[in-house]
Amino acid sequence: MQRKKAKANIQIDNERVRVIVYSFDKNEETGFHVHQWDYVVVPQTNGTLLLVDQHDVETTAKLIEGQPYYREAGVSHNVINNGKEKLVFIEIEMKARTA
Repeated sequence: MQRKKAKANIQIDNERVRVIVYSFDKNEETGFHVHQWDYVVVPQTNGTLLLVDQHDVETTAKLIEGQPYYREAGVSHNVINNGKEKLVFIEIEMKARTA
């Protein structure tokens, strides 16, 4: 199924951190991607995201407004809003520091 892309609005992108606001209307997706860095997601709305990994295994991530969650680098997935309501979250990627 071909879906529209979620809106990704980069707020900060420097040598230490990247902050992106994602906004998903019904049936929008990020497209398959791999996270290079550890990251934190801060939901701005309540809802459930469908996550599909590189092996087509489906899981869900429950978004609770204001309750962040953490994931380590290496996560590879497509993130899909298959619900009825618009979903918004802030993703904060913590880039590795070099000495």
